[in-house]
Amino acid sequence: MILVIRIGGLVKMNYQIEEALFRLRLRRKYAAVLLHNTKENLVLIKGLRDYIAYGEISDEMLKKLIVERGQANGKKIDADKVIEGLNKKGLEELGLKPFFRLHPPRGGIKSRIHFPKGVLGDHGKDINKLLGRML
Repeated sequence: MILVIRIGGLVKMNYQIEEALFRLRLRRKYAAVLLHNTKENLVLIKGLRDYIAYGEISDEMLKKLIVERGQANGKKIDADKVIEGLNKKGLEELGLKPFFRLHPPRGGIKSRIHFPKGVLGDHGKDINKLLGRML
């Protein structure tokens, strides 16, 4: 699974970029979604890399994300069942909202440039560190 976190705001944003973010349900800053690792999703993410941070999420952090930030529709969340069902179904079918609202990162954002020096773009496995600061 790929975790995508929106970092950039709406000011002076191209309409096509804004529309793509809205379709992914990344409608405000520090919102996150889970996507399957498919060719189509990777092409879409590459076009948005100046506004988002993304990477491969570990199972441990996925469970922590669902427990702490998953919003159910009036039901108690069983994280293990949700993780098992993610390969076959979407979050909405499992009774959760399809996005996660996160805090701004503790310690702040160093810079809005790409990953090794800043926070935008492909983090790979290091997205777990950023997510840990945002939970």
